[in-house]
Amino acid sequence: MARNVSTQRKLVTTAVAWTIGILIFFPILWTFLTSFKTEAQAIASPPAFLFFDWTTENYFEVQSRSDYFKHFMNSVVISFGSTLLGLLIAIPSAWAMAFSPTKRTKDVLMWMLSTKMMPPVGVLVPMYLIFRNTGLLDTRTGLVIVLTLINLPIIIWMLYTYFKEIPGEILEAARMDGASLAKEIIYVLTPMAIPGIASTLLLNIILAWNEAFWTLNLSAAKAAPLTAFIASYSSPEGLFYAKLSAASTMAIAPILILGWFSQKQLVRGLTFGAVK
Repeated sequence: MARNVSTQRKLVTTAVAWTIGILIFFPILWTFLTSFKTEAQAIASPPAFLFFDWTTENYFEVQSRSDYFKHFMNSVVISFGSTLLGLLIAIPSAWAMAFSPTKRTKDVLMWMLSTKMMPPVGVLVPMYLIFRNTGLLDTRTGLVIVLTLINLPIIIWMLYTYFKEIPGEILEAARMDGASLAKEIIYVLTPMAIPGIASTLLLNIILAWNEAFWTLNLSAAKAAPLTAFIASYSSPEGLFYAKLSAASTMAIAPILILGWFSQKQLVRGLTFGAVK
């Protein structure tokens, strides 16, 4: 009897998981399919799911109209650059909060997290003026800085959580052996927290890659990433759904591939310290 109940629970859990997975994946699949339709087929009612005249015309037209590889390289530099800069700042910060806490440490962590609750549009005008006056407007450097700042609270919070799972006695032993502060962080702490650091890195690359608000408002032609590449297919004449779908597919494909190949490392990092 107990075995039957357990089997039924597994079946229900599996069915629910598959249902949620399909619901989440369906918009991506629909975008992919639409990218192979003509504009007339893309807005046809009722819509065709698989049985339509497949064409790759949209991809060639998108590439001829916009320099995809320029936007792609901007996205790579901005997302990886902001993530690496964030880690350089966050690792020492998380170390200090995890292993040398004060009575205000939790208040500082909550304050950092509260900054994520502020609507970005509330500080758009001062940010725009600062970037314009400092020459950072429409530059990769400017976008790296702003994406580092907006994602830094998440990076610090994640690393702080992972570092708290590492026994402090190990770091004390390293100090007794004569390790300096820099060596303690680089040669002792960092290797032990590799799963957590890797998952933090991957998650923040995804967040930076998908960031649209700041990249659209602080870039134009030179530093525009793939989010701006997608937005360029919205015009006063309306949306070109087939071409927009092709541009979206080209923009999300690299990060989907990265997530697919690194999913084991991401899951391992996100569950780091969950079971002792």
